[in-house]
Amino acid sequence: MSSAPPPLQLFSVVIPARDEEESLPSTLQDIYDTFSAEKIPHELVVVDDGSRDRTWAVLQELRQTIPTLAPTQNASGAHGFGRAVIWGLDHSRGDAVVIMMADASDSPSDAVTYWRLLNAGNDCAFGSRFVEGGEVIDYPRIKLFVNRIANALVRLGFNIPLNDTTNAFKAYRRTVIDGCRPFLAPHFNLTVELPLKAIVRGYTYAITPISWRNRKFGVAKLKIKEMGSRYFFICAYVWLEKYFSRGDYRRK
Repeated sequence: MSSAPPPLQLFSVVIPARDEEESLPSTLQDIYDTFSAEKIPHELVVVDDGSRDRTWAVLQELRQTIPTLAPTQNASGAHGFGRAVIWGLDHSRGDAVVIMMADASDSPSDAVTYWRLLNAGNDCAFGSRFVEGGEVIDYPRIKLFVNRIANALVRLGFNIPLNDTTNAFKAYRRTVIDGCRPFLAPHFNLTVELPLKAIVRGYTYAITPISWRNRKFGVAKLKIKEMGSRYFFICAYVWLEKYFSRGDYRRK
């Protein structure tokens, strides 16, 4: 009989940020206040992904008031959402990781729920905005329509209960992150590569309702027209692993 995993020691919040000078102060303060109130040991790993505004300067200023802030600049030589997240994962220290957005679209209280689910023994904590108890606020109609079609196809193709695979806001034990390497997606398609690899490779997960609200500042970085083929490529790649790798990459 397998024993329960040891309690987690540090929750790393990885936040990719490109031109987010207006959003970051309130976003980071809310996460810090919520985690501190819940006594969750954490670090806020914000990755400046080639910003052209004052994002990096704002992060340096916020270090004076948010002691858990650990900003870093993506120096990998290339930019993109996926590359920034991978940089953050590589430069984080926690034995658990949650990926959150810089625009305050993700709720810190939902991240607290993720922490508890991971500590309950789950390898991954996946949120869904589209189950009972979930909520979306000011979601652009066209993006919502495309989102539901894409997630339905993923759910059908992989035969999984998760109906919000494309949302980046998910949490993982460090063992899952290491067990899903190498990562191929340099852009927003990393949001499906991570959870699908985790599921296909046999890691356990819990699904919980979450909320999402549209940004107040700046502009969205996701461009649907640019990402369609990239999402398809990653889904096809992991689908082939699921059905044709004969379990070569499953957790041991």
